[in-house]
Amino acid sequence: MQDLHRYPLRPTAGFRLELTPTTTSPLAIDVSESTEMRIQRLITENPVIIFSRSGCCMCHVMKRLLSSLGVHPTVIELEEGEIDALSASQQDGGETVAPAVFIGGARVGGLEGLVGLHLSGHLVPKLVEVGVLPL
Repeated sequence: MQDLHRYPLRPTAGFRLELTPTTTSPLAIDVSESTEMRIQRLITENPVIIFSRSGCCMCHVMKRLLSSLGVHPTVIELEEGEIDALSASQQDGGETVAPAVFIGGARVGGLEGLVGLHLSGHLVPKLVEVGVLPL
């Protein structure tokens, strides 16, 4: 977890919280790590991760589908400049746009890919395989 530091602003004004970067959290920001490297690290360290845009309704549907199965994915909201880094972080050079879901380090795709995997009956076995659902 990141450490929280309290700094008094004025005697009666309250406190300002500041997050101090640390390397002990998997979501920690390492300033020497490129955006592409950080995205790739997050994909490999999280069994189910969704990269989303702010306020994305498709991401909301993906989270609801997964949570209905008992899975709570890591969700990372990307800024516009980081969306290109998501595509660049993939070795196969495939087109990846947000929202994008990855299960066990493999790109499933967007909402259509996730729903297709679910309707074909392959989603639950894949989630069991990566250890986020019990047998």
